[in-house]
Amino acid sequence: MIAEIVTVGDELLSGNTVDSNSAFIAKRLTERGYWVRRITTVGDDVEEIKKVISEVLERKPDVLIISGGLGPTHDDVTMLAVAEALGRKLILCEKCLERIKEFYTKLYREGYIDDPTLNEGRVKMAYLPEGAEPLENPEGAAPGAYVEHEGVKIFVLPGMPREMKAMLEKEVLPKLGERKFVQAKFLAEVTDESKLAPILAEAVERFNVRIHSSPKGFGKYIGLIIFTESEGEVKKVTEFLEAKGVRLERLR
Repeated sequence: MIAEIVTVGDELLSGNTVDSNSAFIAKRLTERGYWVRRITTVGDDVEEIKKVISEVLERKPDVLIISGGLGPTHDDVTMLAVAEALGRKLILCEKCLERIKEFYTKLYREGYIDDPTLNEGRVKMAYLPEGAEPLENPEGAAPGAYVEHEGVKIFVLPGMPREMKAMLEKEVLPKLGERKFVQAKFLAEVTDESKLAPILAEAVERFNVRIHSSPKGFGKYIGLIIFTESEGEVKKVTEFLEAKGVRLERLR
């Protein structure tokens, strides 16, 4: 199962904001057994976002998660870009509009804002691509969207980390289902990663695994992470490595 992630925001490209969203999404997808093949960051520009989405769809991953650009301001253009990339119209979601109205009324009653009126920017957030299913945002105003296009499951989420995380856990992951997946972490007692490289290449060729190596500088150990679908496959790989003279210590 293949996944791709797109994060949207000029602030990410300028370096003013660290893109923690893509790392969080990638970790949760990996835990569900998805190979995150590519992470792309793009600015707040309709044509650029459309181009990136079209390129992703040509590669036909099983899942595409897009984060950022769903707010009320002029540079929040992700929903429009998604709609245009899919050849769909933007349609007002009445249910979303009601939810947005309730959200701002609550903020007004609690003294956070001085006007709960549904102005143009707030109404803008209620527009979704035609045929998309709204995704509830329990932490903010802007809804997300879920739409399938030519076999690709597309999820559009806010960029605010608190909102994105809540929606990923509540709305996205349940739609992806459960899948057994193992990440086994080891220290390999090898002084030089280049000596380990051909052994790892052979292991990847022989077994249904991916292996990530992380040198700890020139020293005694190299970190390994084995990604696979069962502990049985981990056992086969570790036995193979040890038969090749690689001493392993499994980490918690």
